[in-house]
Amino acid sequence: MISVIIPALNEEKTVSQVVRLAKRSPYVTEVIVVDDKSLDNTIAEAQKEGATVITSTRLGKGASMKDGVLYASNPLLVFLDADITTYQENIVSLLTEPLIKDKADFVKSCFSRQAGRVTELVAKPLLSILYPDFPGFWQPLSGMIAGKKAMLEKIEFEEGYGVDIGILIDMYHMGARIEEVSIGHIENDMQPLEQLGKMSREVAGVILKKSRHKEANNFETLEYIQTIREQMEFAIRESSRQLKKVAIFDMDNTLLRASFIQTAAERFGFRRELLEIVITQTNPFIRTKQIARLLKGKNISELLKLADEIQVTRGSREIVDLLRNNGFIVGLVSDSYDCITNHFRNRFGFDFSLANELEFSKSVATGEVKIPSFFLSHDKSICHHEYCKSHALAQVCSNFNVPVADTLAIGDSENDICIIKKAGIGISFCSSNPLLDSIADYVIKEPDFSLLKSIAG
Repeated sequence: MISVIIPALNEEKTVSQVVRLAKRSPYVTEVIVVDDKSLDNTIAEAQKEGATVITSTRLGKGASMKDGVLYASNPLLVFLDADITTYQENIVSLLTEPLIKDKADFVKSCFSRQAGRVTELVAKPLLSILYPDFPGFWQPLSGMIAGKKAMLEKIEFEEGYGVDIGILIDMYHMGARIEEVSIGHIENDMQPLEQLGKMSREVAGVILKKSRHKEANNFETLEYIQTIREQMEFAIRESSRQLKKVAIFDMDNTLLRASFIQTAAERFGFRRELLEIVITQTNPFIRTKQIARLLKGKNISELLKLADEIQVTRGSREIVDLLRNNGFIVGLVSDSYDCITNHFRNRFGFDFSLANELEFSKSVATGEVKIPSFFLSHDKSICHHEYCKSHALAQVCSNFNVPVADTLAIGDSENDICIIKKAGIGISFCSSNPLLDSIADYVIKEPDFSLLKSIAG
């Protein structure tokens, strides 16, 4: 009667222990590990313990949780984190007892551990301001929860650090009976200091988003909230102003001073094969798949270390920070590979990255690649090409509710012509393509992002 759902990303060392614990509960008939495209042995370790493993349809805990809810076959669902090994033996019973006895529709856990800084400094103060009648939960950001499948199917699973508080607020709005139960002492890693700002912004952003219908959420209230936590500045600005903007950077020969695949060809000795594919294969789908085969057998460490050897354009961190401070959502869109763009996303603080999905098995490239749907024509497309970066631009604008006119795109190659033409502001950056220069709003020939400052403002 109970399904246990365990979202997991690179948790090979701990996931088997959590699965075993879940399966020991007498009422559990299904344990589902939702793998977020792990690069280690998470899948094998979970399957070895008898868990059903599915792959998340999108990266991120929120998508994994939603996938698990839809896949589960039982009426009562429990979510456990895959990286915690100090759960009490009866963790599932503790979380589900209020549901089984029909005392609650949704159960949040609380536990003893080191103080949660974002909970105390951001979540609780914000909830008290925007939701004066909100129940006084000890740990509103806890990720160990249980609930009725019928209700969990109706809520929105946010992405990032805001997913857990978003679930709680949605349950509150739905009028669910909510209980908080103690699950004892939990030991898990505290977020590093550099992540606290991001966590604060995302948690605050979800709370503000969920409260937009409330009369109290006016500009005066937002000004008061700003004094709670300096890290909330981005979320408050996004909530208190209507206009948002999007800036999209190409990676190869734009953020980087060289092409990743060309650099890989030099390093790994397949320059001749790459040239043959580029010259003879005009179909972008086939070309992408053939090029990916050249990386078969390379492990993730080799690829990331090679990427780090490529020179980065001067002023990269500064321009990303400036754009974000000026209200832009900043991302990478590349026809390279997501393992590389995500690496630079993390390194330079981009908000998102979109690229082809190079597939791995046990951290080694299989030679297969998935071309994501956002590069293909869809109902929100703004051009007629079958495969184009402008389709990704349209999808990003739809996701963030930003008009295409309020976007900035910067690139260097023929593949960037359409996105630079369609964006509100198109920038040709160190390009040798005369057509790209002719359709761009701005042309920059020096590899220095500080030259974008007047445009970014």
